[in-house]
Amino acid sequence: MDRRQFLSRGVGLLGVAVIPVACAKVGSDHGMPSMQGMKGMGGMADPSALAALDVLPTGLAVPSLPLLINQSTDVNHFKATLTAAPMQHAFIAGKPTTVWAYNGSPTPLLIELIEGMSVEIELINQLPQETTLHWHGLPVPPEEDGGPQEAVPPQGRRTYRFVLPEACAGTYWFHPHPHGTTHEQVFRGLAGAIIVRPKLTSSDALGVLPETHLFVTDLKLNADGSIADNDMNDEMNGREGQFLLVNGAYQPAVSLAQATRVRLWNATNARFLNLQLQDMTGQAAKLVQVGTDGGLLAQAQQAQTVLVSPAERVELCLSSKEAATLNLHALTYSQGKMGMVQPTPARKLLAVQLAASALVLPQRLRDIMPLGAAVRQQRVRLSETMSMAGGMHNMSFYINDKQFDMSRIDFTSKVGEVEEWVIDNTSDMDHPVHIHGGQFQLQRREWIDASRGAPTQYALSLKDTVNLRSGERVVFKMIQRHQGVRMLHCHILEHEDAGMMANVSVV
Repeated sequence: MDRRQFLSRGVGLLGVAVIPVACAKVGSDHGMPSMQGMKGMGGMADPSALAALDVLPTGLAVPSLPLLINQSTDVNHFKATLTAAPMQHAFIAGKPTTVWAYNGSPTPLLIELIEGMSVEIELINQLPQETTLHWHGLPVPPEEDGGPQEAVPPQGRRTYRFVLPEACAGTYWFHPHPHGTTHEQVFRGLAGAIIVRPKLTSSDALGVLPETHLFVTDLKLNADGSIADNDMNDEMNGREGQFLLVNGAYQPAVSLAQATRVRLWNATNARFLNLQLQDMTGQAAKLVQVGTDGGLLAQAQQAQTVLVSPAERVELCLSSKEAATLNLHALTYSQGKMGMVQPTPARKLLAVQLAASALVLPQRLRDIMPLGAAVRQQRVRLSETMSMAGGMHNMSFYINDKQFDMSRIDFTSKVGEVEEWVIDNTSDMDHPVHIHGGQFQLQRREWIDASRGAPTQYALSLKDTVNLRSGERVVFKMIQRHQGVRMLHCHILEHEDAGMMANVSVV
């Protein structure tokens, strides 16, 4: 039974539109937990147990992302160590919080790489759970990409080695990817930023601009300073905390002395960032988008709002003919949440003090060669079900009517072939879909029911994550460059861990 049917029948039976649910078991016998059995999952949250919004300081200068130092003396090689371990950090004065962090830094780390570099990064796992390092969006071999098949046990270690290809400059990130616990490891603090810069600085049309980096994470904090467990609504809809942090700080401020290139990461479990820049009267200022996940757009685009779904990245240029005091907000966005849950409320992200700084962007930022005709097509259907199994309301998520099984191959691709992926979202909520292996070229969006409107065509850009609204179809083209097993999944991390994931065998 799908959710619409369940709700229509449930109104008559129960007298309410929906009851928060515990979720059905997923997977077969491959260690996949059910939502109900996920670590840290409780019942419904007690709002009085959560910290008030005024307990964290605001208006502090936005922290810089600490740079992971290259230990190699070879300019063409990057070598470093990342140690994942619990640590104490005082978000609330006098009430230390146990977070999980890399290299003892509560502020997300930044790794800067250059096209063509060989990379060697050792992971040391001092967590109580197995973990991995997934290089989100980077075109690296599957066995070096930190998928769930390559989990590192507690007190274990492994070294990831890969060579970055040419023409992969862009904004990426890293995070754990162990099956069943990715959502928890990220909400406890494990995520960091990656920037790959072009080998030739002259090939970066915006290389002369100063940069500001905004790494957005989500914090759900109890009044006693502890990180709150997920409740049933978190497991159904994805976790959203009461605090949106930028570089680990709550509603910080940044002062820009000139036109600036801004890279922004959505590293939250499930929060959709519907970005808008506003002046002090609440009027929207223009946002100039110059890049996406895989680097610069061919041409800059202007908009009043830019939606950045979980795991996506965006590059913006901020400038003004006159000095301006602005606020960057994440506006209310309705992704079709399940249960008696309101749409995500608006949140202020950042205060911006911008000096007079007129900017004329190049007419063309980069050349993106379109992929040729596809030689095969892959069809994907996203769905969800509710049921009354075992006397409880149960929720399950599917890709092509199946839940994730580590040992099953769901799709087969061939190295070097152009494929067209057609993804239908037949569920009742948004799902941001990520495929491992590099970047794809988004072709169009359309409604599954064509009577709802005409398709939307897209200018060429390079992406690795794309959001699908309920009833929407997305079509993209992609080439896989390495043999091995890749992952395709929803990047609402609670949905991923609950089985909305599939294996792609590249042969």
